[in-house]
Amino acid sequence: MTKLYDDPRAFSDDLLEGFVDLHADRVLSVEGGVVRAAETPGKVAVVVGGGSGHYPAFCGVVGTGFADGAVVGNVFTSPSTQEAYSVGRAASNGAGVLFSTGNYAGDVMNFTLAQQRLQQEGIDTRVVFVTDDIASAPVEEIHKRRGIAGDFVVFKIAGAAAEAGYDLDGVERVARLANDRTRTLGVAFGGCTMPGADTPLFTVPDGRMGVGLGIHGEPGIAEGDLPRAADLARRLVEGVLAEAPGDTNRVGVILNGLGATKYEELFVVWRTVAPLLRSAGYTLVDPEVGELVTSLDMAGCSLTLVFLDDELDELWRAPADTPAYRKGIATTSGAAPRRTVAAATVTETEAVEVSPAARRCGQTATAVLAAMAAAIEGAADELGRVDAVAGDGDHGRGMVKGTSAALQAAERADASGAGAASVLTAAGEAWASQAGGTSGVLWGAALAALGARLGDDADVIAPSDVAAAVRAGLEAITTLGKASVGDKTMLDALVPFVDRLERETAAGAELADAWQQAAADAEQAAQATADLKPKVGRARPLAERSLGTPDAGALSLALCVRTAAAVLAQAAADDTVRSK
Repeated sequence: MTKLYDDPRAFSDDLLEGFVDLHADRVLSVEGGVVRAAETPGKVAVVVGGGSGHYPAFCGVVGTGFADGAVVGNVFTSPSTQEAYSVGRAASNGAGVLFSTGNYAGDVMNFTLAQQRLQQEGIDTRVVFVTDDIASAPVEEIHKRRGIAGDFVVFKIAGAAAEAGYDLDGVERVARLANDRTRTLGVAFGGCTMPGADTPLFTVPDGRMGVGLGIHGEPGIAEGDLPRAADLARRLVEGVLAEAPGDTNRVGVILNGLGATKYEELFVVWRTVAPLLRSAGYTLVDPEVGELVTSLDMAGCSLTLVFLDDELDELWRAPADTPAYRKGIATTSGAAPRRTVAAATVTETEAVEVSPAARRCGQTATAVLAAMAAAIEGAADELGRVDAVAGDGDHGRGMVKGTSAALQAAERADASGAGAASVLTAAGEAWASQAGGTSGVLWGAALAALGARLGDDADVIAPSDVAAAVRAGLEAITTLGKASVGDKTMLDALVPFVDRLERETAAGAELADAWQQAAADAEQAAQATADLKPKVGRARPLAERSLGTPDAGALSLALCVRTAAAVLAQAAADDTVRSK
């Protein structure tokens, strides 16, 4: 259990503050993570990242021969687009940036959007998503696989290539090659416990193990009897070698501990892993046994093999010197000057003339966000419990962080006399930048689109205008998320809500009444997701396990629109009183 913390909601920020203080000679703190303290002009910047809880990945590998920066999200939550952009920009040395992270929906969306922002500023940026987990999808759907301990391999090889002077094309090429030739299989003996929680995200019955674990507290894809160490070693070796390419006899090896499995136990497993690989004809190149990509206090281990050609062999063996990982003797040419990171500048926005209708709408939107934030705070533990059935249990915490940030931004905009567009845009940007994850970027985009449709200067905002704005928010989500109805996501509740809202307002219903009817449809649809299997997102590999449990994102969406209905009803009642 994770027992030492101050505020569980600030756990990631607090751990990063301690890490930066301890390693102030090596790293600098920037918005969203850390970068190397020393300047490395003219070198490709390799920026890695993901959620917290995986130390020494990700901030622990920032240093010579490895990463130039690490983006650090909340526990098991993708960093936001703003955080990835900020670290990438600060790490840039003038020769381009390579982002690399695991293949998770939130990471894919946020790092891709950050890539686009950097490219718009003239910084050539590439992204490589790691897909080493053989248990998470069949080989014919390898693009759907998760990145787990193989992250370390891809990051190391990309970092070594950049340190050796490869250009951006070359660094991207070897990172993709390393990913293509890396495979991992893991098992779990017990789940991890989130900071502030009193129960683990999942449990494994005595004498059993979860096979095909994730590194975000997800349980295994299947269960099996807990064998002796030697039998476990055979299962791991046979599983990974089943996808060996057959064109090399050299492998880099990682036997990785997930956080609570002792080094002594790993050594016992290794005594069988090593001879099995050698008897299969492989030469073991710089094998690693220890904790390299953890999952808080999860009990478990994984075996990763990278099938080496001559180039990958040299890069895998290349020296590195970081706070958490050292290999060989990493040298630099002279004493590099300390990097300076420019403080973020605040862009002054032009004053916008706000119509009375837009002003009232902005005030109502702020009231809705306040009610949503309170409702989500009360439901956070239950949303986390639901999410943990087939995911990582972070949905409630992420929604709390998002709604809180959105509310603070909305209140600032409202206090300045802003209208609907300005309030909702500010709220959306804050939600996306502070919450991260899949839900953060989707909710942020939806609020911004909703605000853009309503505007700040409309003379009248009719119920049909609100319905059209909500439709714009839905379209923003589908464009970014690429999900469809039936995939077991928030869309399964949102689409029925939008459809009903449009029908009711088109028929002449007042907004409060139409919204109430639509919210009822959303709640019913959210509960019905219990009968669906997830087809996208982090829960997809555990599709069977999720049957019988609704989708956490659909539940939180339904809760938010139901809460908004009460605010709209009260606003309508107040208007009626004022008109008399």
